[in-house]
Amino acid sequence: MSDSLLDFTDKVVLITGGSRGLGKAMALAFADRGANLIIASRKLDNCEAVAEQIRGKGRRALAVACHVGQWQSCNDLVDAAYAEFGRVDVLINNAGLSPLYPSLGEVSEELFDKVVAINLKGPFRLSAAIGERMAAGDGGAIINISSVASLSPSPNSEPYGAAKAGLNAITRSFAFAYGPNVRVNCIAAGPFLTDISKAWDLEAFNKRAEATMALGRGGEADEVVGAALYLASTGASFTTGTVIRVDGGTV
Repeated sequence: MSDSLLDFTDKVVLITGGSRGLGKAMALAFADRGANLIIASRKLDNCEAVAEQIRGKGRRALAVACHVGQWQSCNDLVDAAYAEFGRVDVLINNAGLSPLYPSLGEVSEELFDKVVAINLKGPFRLSAAIGERMAAGDGGAIINISSVASLSPSPNSEPYGAAKAGLNAITRSFAFAYGPNVRVNCIAAGPFLTDISKAWDLEAFNKRAEATMALGRGGEADEVVGAALYLASTGASFTTGTVIRVDGGTV
């Protein structure tokens, strides 16, 4: 790419939940602009498949199996990334989980803990472990992928919305903790038509989108890419501690 603001040549980008959906779209976009990638998710085969696509673009890629809800698994991911590349320039905490449940009273402790672990605990640990190294070195950017469920009522996804609200909160806290060398920002994503949408009643969703979203539709995975590239780039050098909505104008 010719625009120097979006030139990531030889930058190292780590993306959790990078094997599909928004994570995969972001990974391929960074690779197209010269970055080397660390692709992490729970299933190594899926990570390796994306890593192969990135290598096919002439970039380096490392696939790592990681359960971000487990502290030690996060530590192992960080160790693997630094052993392979010696640094991480951009961390994108994208992995997320929002299981369905019949009612609030039937939310089990196991489900609640799992949702908080994936959506908040893991990003906290990775941001701390990598943010400290970034701050002590040449700096970097951390991007958290949150949700509009963190900003407005979230029927049927209350634990998820609460965990993502926590992610918004630590975004600002980490921006102050690791600034000025490290910028920390957040994307509040609206409904995207990724693999997860296969479980939706799409007819009902489309009717609701027409009434409650300015664009009247769900997003495609590559429509998150522009915001991620911006927040990781030198063009966002004065942007930190903020939450940017990429949600199609969701009410």
